Amino acid sequence: MAEPETDDETARRLASLSLPAQLIIAVATAIAAVAAAIHLGMAFLNVAPSNTLTKQHGEAIDDYVYPEFERNWKLFAPNPLQQNIAVQARAEIRTADGGTATTRWRNLSAEDGAAIRHNLLPSHTQQNELRRAWEFYVSSHDEQDRSVGERGPLFEQYIRRIVMLRFGREEDGGTVERIQVRSATTALPAPPWSDEKIGTKTVYRLLPWWPVTGDDLPEAKSR
Repeated sequence: MAEPETDDETARRLASLSLPAQLIIAVATAIAAVAAAIHLGMAFLNVAPSNTLTKQHGEAIDDYVYPEFERNWKLFAPNPLQQNIAVQARAEIRTADGGTATTRWRNLSAEDGAAIRHNLLPSHTQQNELRRAWEFYVSSHDEQDRSVGERGPLFEQYIRRIVMLRFGREEDGGTVERIQVRSATTALPAPPWSDEKIGTKTVYRLLPWWPVTGDDLPEAKSR
């Protein structure tokens, strides 16, 4: 079994390399160190309490962290989810005879959950795309579903595109003309040892019907 190389031996190996090779190794090491420092700094600022840096550069930090490096907690203030939120959708379709019909509600969150369960390597899309899209929508719209920020229309279109990716242009034998989305929120019950009383009745948030446009269709991405 070969003995591990000492620092002196490593230094001698590096010294034996040509000057260009040494420069390449030095630059690559510096780039890796800077990238690691930036990543750790961004991750820390994302979970840190509000401060001058996060106030001034919060949007840039969020753009870096979300959605790949998201964590559902804040430094010194853990905030685990205490609700089950399911995003569901249905469609109004034009049938072959020219009439209209409404499909059943599809539980898109449950479909993602079924794809993740027993999957050792679930995709990031299955885990986070729909959930984060709904959080973005709720944070950018009021209770009357009016946009309260510049990104509101963008997040609405994001939800619409996700739904149409799941439905496709055709659903239940008809052409999809309008879609409707709702959330079903159910509070987690209190643990057996707790005296806390928590209502576990499911509460729905129903969004308006949205007409399907060309921009909502999956093929619009390739144009």
